[in-house]
Amino acid sequence: MKRIASLVLAAVLSAVSAGANAGTSGRASPPPLVLSPNLAEPWVLQLQPRRQRGTEMPAQGAVMPRLFRPSQPVQSQIAHAQPARTQTPRHRQIAPQYLPTIVDYDGPHAPGTIVVDTNARYLYLVQRGGTARRYGIGVGRPGFEWAGTHTVTRKAEWPDWRPPSEMRQRQPDLPEFMPGGPQNPLGARALYLGSTLYRIHGSNEPWTIGHAVSSGCIRMRNEDVTDLYQRVGVGTKVHVI
Repeated sequence: MKRIASLVLAAVLSAVSAGANAGTSGRASPPPLVLSPNLAEPWVLQLQPRRQRGTEMPAQGAVMPRLFRPSQPVQSQIAHAQPARTQTPRHRQIAPQYLPTIVDYDGPHAPGTIVVDTNARYLYLVQRGGTARRYGIGVGRPGFEWAGTHTVTRKAEWPDWRPPSEMRQRQPDLPEFMPGGPQNPLGARALYLGSTLYRIHGSNEPWTIGHAVSSGCIRMRNEDVTDLYQRVGVGTKVHVI
């Protein structure tokens, strides 16, 4: 210990002497020497300049403190922060091929005749000039198919519905009577066929067009049956094939 203290004292005296000489020569004095209060440390370490606290650079490859390392990528954090998107159910609509269109017609039926092709799910209104107006339809489900020739005996706008007793036996929850309106299964218009229980009518379920779902009636979109209703009258011949 005494030897170390002597060395330190000698270094201090040497530094003071050098500063005095510098002052006499007109040069700036060096900054004061900072010594460690622990005189037991090696004198070489005591003479090293000290870094200010917080200026030490981490060694290459050192792990950064957690404060500066995001726990996950920023994009991932944003994705987790966003509320989950709810899937909006796709609204059921008629398939495009069943929308109304004009087609060529070279069949045997006269203009003004309605031809219903239940297999193809189309209704044709024969027109002059070798054309026909074609509409998509829904037809009777298995066990309720039928074919024949009838005439339109009655027309009704927003018709009332009285389910036949046979239908109510199959579906006991059906009402005995339902007034016409948007919720009525007969839709906006109805063409009654002869003395049968069958009709060409509208529907409040347009997504069923192109399918075999009814109890024998020919169903159309409300827009399409309204258009057909305006083009035909009582007495129009209807061929169902």
